[in-house]
Parts: sequence; structure tokens; C-alpha cells
Amino acid sequence: MPVPPSGAVADAAPPGAPARPESLADLFFSFTILALQGFGGVLAVVQRELVERKRWLTQEQFIEDWAVAQVLPGPNVINLALMLGDRHFGLRGAIAGLAGMLVVPLAVILALAVLHAHFANDPRVAGALRGMSTVAGGVIAATGVKLIPSLRAHPLGFAAGVGIAALVFVLIALARVPLGWVLLLVGGGACVWTFTRLRP
Repeated sequence: MPVPPSGAVADAAPPGAPARPESLADLFFSFTILALQGFGGVLAVVQRELVERKRWLTQEQFIEDWAVAQVLPGPNVINLALMLGDRHFGLRGAIAGLAGMLVVPLAVILALAVLHAHFANDPRVAGALRGMSTVAGGVIAATGVKLIPSLRAHPLGFAAGVGIAALVFVLIALARVPLGWVLLLVGGGACVWTFTRLRP
């Protein structure tokens, strides 16, 4: 697919196909807004913005790209921004997506760090932060439940997908198995199993 010039409006997508960023500026500001909403975790925000609002990815594409972003080194959403930017605008798009995720949020984080240094010992601040973490956990759990229907289109089938998800939950949340081992063993096994299903 040819890469449109910087600042050019992207060609209209075929009917039924995902939309795409209109320009490098659209990519930058979209990821900036996304990053500024990501307090306590960005999974729910990313899914809502990229799939439901922007429609740059279908639900299935989001799950596939997020899975790749998770196994790559570095923050998941940074990896996704790089992947999505590169897909539509090449290296310039990757840089624009990365800058959108980092420039303004970095300034906000530095300002919050200064404020936190002054008010960290205030019990009201500590209580507010604990409350925010609880809400963030609920939002992430709700997003996970929202993504479950997409497993129906997976080559392993819905039941196998739910079973693998339940196994990962048990290993990480209950058995306290390190995430790296779960990704290596369960994730690797799921990849091999899927490959055998897709192989002609």
C-alpha cells in the first residue's frame, strides 16, 4: 500500500473497511488525547478510541495488534502507536504516534510528580489514589469482558479462547506465576495450536 505524503488526507476506505488516520497531525493529536485519558491503565481507553470512536481498527484487528504489542519489549500502548503509525505513514507515522504518546503526557507527569512530592503524605491524597486504582481495575475488567465476543472469529473457536483466558487468569491472579512464564508457555502453546489450525 503506498504511503500518502505528510499532511495529505488519506484516501477513503472501501465500504466495510476500517478507517485510517487522515494525516500525521491526526495521528499525533489522537494519540495525545488517548494518552491523557489513560490514568490507571490505557487498555479500555485504547479500545474505545481506536475501535469504537476512530474506527481505525476492527475489534479482531485490535485484539491481534494488542497481542503483538504485549509480547514486544516496552509499554503495550507505545508499541501499538508505533505499529499503527508505521502501517499508515511509515517511519514518519511511527514517530508521530510515539510523539503523541509521550510529549504532552511527559509534561503532565512532571507536573504531577512535583505536586505529589508536596502532598504525598496527606492521607486524603493517599485515599484518592487508592480509589482511582480500584476504578481503573474495574474499567480494565469491563473492557476484557467486552472483547470476549471477538473470540468467536478466532481459529481455535470460542470455547478454547475462553478456556485459555481462564487459564491465564488462574496462573497469574491466583497461582502468582510470573507473567513472562505465562506468556512463554501458555502464549507460545496457543500460537503453535493456532498455527496448526491455519496451516493448509
